This record gives sequence, C-alpha cells and structure tokens, in this order.
Amino acid sequence: MTAETFPIRFDTKIAVLLREDLATWQRLNVTAFLVSGLGTRIPEVIGEPYRDADDNEYLSMFRQPVLVFEGSGAVVTRAHSRAVERGMTTSVFTSELFGTGNDRDNRAAVRTVPREKLDPVGVGMYGPRNAVDKIVKGGRMHP
Repeated sequence: MTAETFPIRFDTKIAVLLREDLATWQRLNVTAFLVSGLGTRIPEVIGEPYRDADDNEYLSMFRQPVLVFEGSGAVVTRAHSRAVERGMTTSVFTSELFGTGNDRDNRAAVRTVPREKLDPVGVGMYGPRNAVDKIVKGGRMHP
C-alpha cells in the first residue's frame, strides 16, 4: 500500500446531534447551519478544492465525514451542556431560530436566553473522537 492508497483514519470527529422529532426539512436545514461555521473556526477541517476532468473548480469541503446522530430532546440538551462545559468547539440551533429569518435575528434569539434555558434542537461539534463520542452518548446514528 502506498501513502495515497492507505486508508485515512482521523483522530477527530465532526458530529451533529439532532432532536428526533424534527421534520425532514428541519433536519437538513439545522445540519447545514450547525456545520457551516466550522471551517471558519478550524480551517484545517477543510480540504483542497475539487476539480473535474475538464478543470472546472469546485468549492473545498470537509476533509472528513460529518456524522449525524439523533436523540430525544433530553439527549440533545444533555449533549449541549456537556459540549459547552468541556470547552468543545460547538454550534447550537435552538427552537427559537425556526421563527427568525436571518443571522442577526438568530444571534439575538440565542443571546437573550441563558445557556441552561436554551431549547436546542441540534448541536454540532468538533474535537477528539473519544470526547465527541462521550458527548453524543445516548444518541443514535441518524437513519
């Protein structure tokens, strides 16, 4: 096996944990929002740009998979608390954000609520694989 064919194993994990009662469109939208800022905070998670055989260039994407989990509201809330308490790189999407329509109002909606009173419907995180596994414990892989 050469270096180019050897399987890549990551010691980090990108994970999203969603509340299990979300509608399909909400799951997709929340997931996109939760991972959207990761590359700005941790640039090394982004790979190189893509090119097709005609030399058209495409945007860079994450260099590793994004694992999506689901769980009850209690599981998501507990994971959110664990992630924040452990200093994990974390994103949060609260139920209030379904009623806003832009970044400014989204940030204002989160800003007005103390952490322990937030109603997270999704949490995104990046960190060491074992630490992320402990935070999402109780969740299950999204079907």
